[in-house]
Amino acid sequence: MELGLYTFVENTPDSETGEKLHPSKRLANLMEEIELADQAGLDVVGIGEHHREEYISSAPSVILAAAAARTENIRLSSAVTVLGSEDPVRVYQQFSTLDLLSEGRAEIMVGRGSFIESFPLFGYDLNNYDELFAEKLDLLLTLREEEKVNWSGKYRASIPGREIHPHPMQNPLPVWIAVGGTPQSAYRAGALGIPMALAIIGGQPAQFKPFADLHKRGAKENDHQPKALSINSHGFIADSSQEAADIAFPAFKQTMDKIGKERGWSPMSRQQFDSSMGLHGANVVGSPQQVIEKILHQYEIFGHDRFSIQMSVGSIPHKKLMRSIELFATEVAPEVRKATT
Repeated sequence: MELGLYTFVENTPDSETGEKLHPSKRLANLMEEIELADQAGLDVVGIGEHHREEYISSAPSVILAAAAARTENIRLSSAVTVLGSEDPVRVYQQFSTLDLLSEGRAEIMVGRGSFIESFPLFGYDLNNYDELFAEKLDLLLTLREEEKVNWSGKYRASIPGREIHPHPMQNPLPVWIAVGGTPQSAYRAGALGIPMALAIIGGQPAQFKPFADLHKRGAKENDHQPKALSINSHGFIADSSQEAADIAFPAFKQTMDKIGKERGWSPMSRQQFDSSMGLHGANVVGSPQQVIEKILHQYEIFGHDRFSIQMSVGSIPHKKLMRSIELFATEVAPEVRKATT
């Protein structure tokens, strides 16, 4: 199994001091975190596109290009690119360039997005949310397949027999679809022959097994071989379970309560958070041994090919985040790989 990290490059006030880093410092810290992940042997890092005050990740391809210059082996992915409000040609060009800079380590992970700010920002109608994603995904996949592109759609100008440059080192450039809670999206990923990243950030992982089954079914019914599955979850690792919870909870609560206020959720309690850390809960928070057991428990359910963890759900102090990455790479990853080989 591949093991990786993903982040939205959170830059919220410290839950204890109330202080917030300058964006340049937060990005400098991020480069150190990615360098450590690469040097310690993790497989992939993803940057999620967001257009909100609390995240410094409106331009994932730029951040990943900086990371490409400072790493050697780790794969560089978006997590996700909000394709419905992007121009697929520019996405393809940006990640093809990233692929060249990194000598074949780029991936695009596309999704419909968990927030909607990018749609009015770039002049798109939210009433066309699903249609925009489907049409733009069709164009993105066409760009991978055709040397000279002939394409027409409803929402974007047609492309009449044009070549798109530059070409990536990888052929084809890897594209994943990220899925949250929509069964149709899971089936579509399989039907298109595309790997799927399944976000499990609440409830019990076992409840998401039907999405993995739909992905396989979509592939089978459309004459594709089964494609890779990634499980993407919130989490944090420390030397003990208590320490991991004490570090992660304040930042996690601050972030989830802010989102919850916008969406009508109740504030999160420590009891709820601690419950989510259990073997059957969604949050992968704990000691290295607990995290190993949880990932392998989920592997029994899904048989997945990749697991990615978002450690910075809210702002975690840099040194503590670096320690979590170190534990993930040096203690968790070897045991998980051994058990899933």
